[in-house]
This record gives sequence, structure tokens and C-alpha cells, in this order.
Amino acid sequence: MATITRNDLALKLRDAFGFTAAQSGKLIDVIFDEICESLVNGEEVKFAGFGTFKILDKSARIGRNPKTGETAIVSARRVASFRPCNEFRERVSKNK
Repeated sequence: MATITRNDLALKLRDAFGFTAAQSGKLIDVIFDEICESLVNGEEVKFAGFGTFKILDKSARIGRNPKTGETAIVSARRVASFRPCNEFRERVSKNK
């Protein structure tokens, strides 16, 4: 299974739009920074035809160590969540 990296995205931008490698890398950085900053500020990030990123606040709960079975407190935390849109789901399931 292949992995697409930040550099792969930058190369695709370079090839598609004629940017330099530095320009395409900077563009990727700006996009990711903006997504992260928006999420930190409590905003949802929506991409039409792709999906929605948002931050969920998880409350503290009792969990257990699967190896030992010992119970432990899982602290409250914030987690990033991605929900794909229906178009994305259909496209992925058609290409299995």
C-alpha cells in the first residue's frame, strides 16, 4: 500500500500548475497551517466533495489496559475528527 506524502502533493502541484518546488511546498504549508489554525479556533473545515474536519471534546472516562485488564482513568482530551461526505464515500467504495 502506497503512502502519499506532503512532498508528493507538492510535486503534483508543481506539475499541474508550473510552480517551482519551493512555491508548491510553501502552498502546501499554508493550506495545512490554515486548516490547523481553524480547528484550534473551534471552527469546522469543510471541503465540498471531500468531507469535514472538526475538533471533538472527549470527556474523562474509565478505560482499561487491554494487556493487563487493569482499569485506568482516560483523561479528557480534544481530538481531531474527519467525516467524509457521501460523494467521497461512494467514490471510495466504487474503487475497491
